[in-house]
Amino acid sequence: MKFIDSDILLAEATLEPVQGSRFQPTGFPSLGAAEFESVDDNGQVVDSLLVESSQSMANRLESVCLQGGNSSLADALVGMPFITLNDEKGNFMTNSLLEAHRISSSYMLENNDKTLYRELSKELDLDDKNRAVDITKLARFALKYDPNTILHGVFMNRKDIAGGRYRMTRSLSAFIEATGVRSVISGGVKMDHLDPKGSEGGAKSVFGHIPYSKIEYSAESIKVYFNIDLSLIRSYNLGDTANEFLLTLALWKIQSFLRGGLRLRTACHLKVKDPITVTEPSDVDIPDLGNLVVELKELIKKCQAEGLFTVQPLCITYKTLSKKSNREN
Repeated sequence: MKFIDSDILLAEATLEPVQGSRFQPTGFPSLGAAEFESVDDNGQVVDSLLVESSQSMANRLESVCLQGGNSSLADALVGMPFITLNDEKGNFMTNSLLEAHRISSSYMLENNDKTLYRELSKELDLDDKNRAVDITKLARFALKYDPNTILHGVFMNRKDIAGGRYRMTRSLSAFIEATGVRSVISGGVKMDHLDPKGSEGGAKSVFGHIPYSKIEYSAESIKVYFNIDLSLIRSYNLGDTANEFLLTLALWKIQSFLRGGLRLRTACHLKVKDPITVTEPSDVDIPDLGNLVVELKELIKKCQAEGLFTVQPLCITYKTLSKKSNREN
């Protein structure tokens, strides 16, 4: 898709439960569900709820890129580079689309195979702590070895990599909110048919019947919101082909998530109620998934032909952590 002459692309879609009206939102340790008040289009205060956080959505938008037990790319992305970590027998362990810190993964940087660290040393100013780092160098490195890093963002939180100053914020972000929410309080019992009273294990035992309560929610409206920071992508000076590829990849990830990624939890299975619409800029339409697949395959070939992608994707062997790690955090 041609890169858009705008600073930002905002899109949203209305969702609803696949059955009934109840759903289970995301929860946080010691906090529970994230309830809050917001103001609707009529200026009225309404009870609202965070259904899925931006950090969780970032991971869900990565997961659509993988198949085959997370060891290989989705068919539409074949030819796009990413970094793989195998054990010493060649068995798959993880990759840069799964790791919490992506290309800054400790498993990839802090083991006896220094392949990734050597490539970083060639293309980034790792030892220069006396001047500002050039983020465009990190963007070019990411485009070469794992373009998803540019969309997802990364923080090279290591003192031995320019003092931990290389970082890229997310250029594709998303979250799901519900408005007009009402709590639905219910409960159940973990049944023990052998020892209902739990006499075998004492007061703190998991034996016996264990009653519990649960809170789900209903809502007047559930919406998923997407934000593509076009000005941030443009600021990396990667060129027209790279910009078009990154935008098309972002839109493909969005449409792929809406097509098959809406089972968020056991009790939170959603579907698209109203098709996705672009709210800014208002004159843009997002292509359907089929057209995006065709465009994406063409752009991957174009990036390869222009030398924007590495010819040989990095494959790192995990050889156990070094006894004296080079990490100095």
